Amino acid sequence: MADGDVAAALAGSFLGGLPGELIERLLTSGERVGYPAGSTLYRERSSPRALLVVRGLLRVYMSSPEGRQVTVRYARGGDVLGIAVLVAGPADVGVQTLSECTLFRIDAGLLTTAARTDSRVGWAMAEELSRRLYENLQQTAVNAFGTVRQRVAAHLLDLASTQQSPRGELVARVSQQELADAVGSVREVVARVLRDFRLAQLVATSADAVHILDPTGLHDQTWNPDDA
Repeated sequence: MADGDVAAALAGSFLGGLPGELIERLLTSGERVGYPAGSTLYRERSSPRALLVVRGLLRVYMSSPEGRQVTVRYARGGDVLGIAVLVAGPADVGVQTLSECTLFRIDAGLLTTAARTDSRVGWAMAEELSRRLYENLQQTAVNAFGTVRQRVAAHLLDLASTQQSPRGELVARVSQQELADAVGSVREVVARVLRDFRLAQLVATSADAVHILDPTGLHDQTWNPDDA
């Protein structure tokens, strides 16, 4: 059964455009769940499932055979995870919470059956998949052509998430010079970016480490068009 904030998150997602009767059934059949920071919700090739993000920040990532990881998507309140796997089957991705998260488990069977029998639902899911594709293309462009501020924010989130402690703390263990080398800049420019992040209370810095205080706010910086 859904609470008010779940209903609000659903209304703000693509699910809010589905037929009213189906929305009511999804709210009734779903389940609200909470996860601490650092939880792994989906592992490679796991059974398909769908989750509505009510609050918090998560990342979707892929892993290499050597254990290296690359983030392919971030998800926050109002986003829906799992639509692609409902359509195409299990994927070679993992999903990890970067902050404490509240999610709503969607009845995957109910949603996929509705998509097969109601063209309105099928079209809504197709539109959602298209939006996710364009979002991934934009993230690829940021990784390749983004400003120093964007690249530093993204690299800190990626680095900290792969080193996340069991208590959920996000700490990127990296020096300013290593960070500058990773994003293709110089230490002086990276130092100014980190200073701005500290003033905004997004991070705290110590010797060879950056402590992420506000992962959602730092993620916002990955879409900031202003250069350092």
